[in-house]
Amino acid sequence: MSPERRRILILGGDGQIAWELRRTLASLGEVIAVGRRSTPHALDLMQPETILPLVEQVRPAWIVNAAAYTAVDKAEQEPEAAAAVNAVAPGLLAEAAGRVGAQLLHYSTDYVFDGTATTPYREDAVPNPQGVYGRTKLDGEEAIARTGCDWLILRTAWVYGARGGNFMRTMRRLAREREELRVVADQHGAPTWSRHIAEATAQIMAQLGDDRAAWHRACGVYHLTSAGEATWHAFAEAIVEHQRRHETIACQRVTAITSADYPTPAKRPAYSVLDNDKLAATFGVRLPNWRETLAQVQDDIDTYSNP
Repeated sequence: MSPERRRILILGGDGQIAWELRRTLASLGEVIAVGRRSTPHALDLMQPETILPLVEQVRPAWIVNAAAYTAVDKAEQEPEAAAAVNAVAPGLLAEAAGRVGAQLLHYSTDYVFDGTATTPYREDAVPNPQGVYGRTKLDGEEAIARTGCDWLILRTAWVYGARGGNFMRTMRRLAREREELRVVADQHGAPTWSRHIAEATAQIMAQLGDDRAAWHRACGVYHLTSAGEATWHAFAEAIVEHQRRHETIACQRVTAITSADYPTPAKRPAYSVLDNDKLAATFGVRLPNWRETLAQVQDDIDTYSNP
């Protein structure tokens, strides 16, 4: 199918990844992005009965699901809502994809693991989520796999970007307001730019195209994060150091604290580093080091605005 005829349905509205996907996938087909308030198409994953009618109406060749219930702490008080969006909806979306002959790409999370590892998690590591968010995301993965449609799942972590609510934007705001930032230093992961996730997605889908046999061979779970690793404290320090070179800020120091010093309703994995070798071997996709990427993102922000 030519790009001019291929329809690509993106779920997630104006979320960090979905917003970037609208740009990166535009050269591969007609992009139709939907969210709860989008027009002319809208989709609320809390209303599962609306999923199949929308998919049958749009009849996409590809579906990219960047929608999720991501309020990790709030999920502990709203398990039904988290399950509806993260577990039930992906399974129904996969069933709908199979019904219309579409290929599905879905994003998952490092939270499917318990964080007790000391080396990067491979895709075949045994999941053991510690909270509602992680459990519902794992349930969503399993629901997709049961349907038998053509699917790919990309697990990512520590997503940030120039848009939306994320750690980098929060640190930049607080650095203007406070002399000291206290940030957890005993959780490890790889900060990953939403644009790189979208660009990697476009590379993968361009390679697979509309070849059903290729999709079937590639079907499975893959890890997609930046190279390297950091703590939240190291990430915050890098953000503030760059910001200080470009504007006057109040922050004088970034103090390392422990997770116990900053209790949250949901337990965070202490170690969230993911192994990306399978993705590189299968698709030739490997993201650059997070420090290199962070500098690029902040340079872009400083060029156009000061979020």
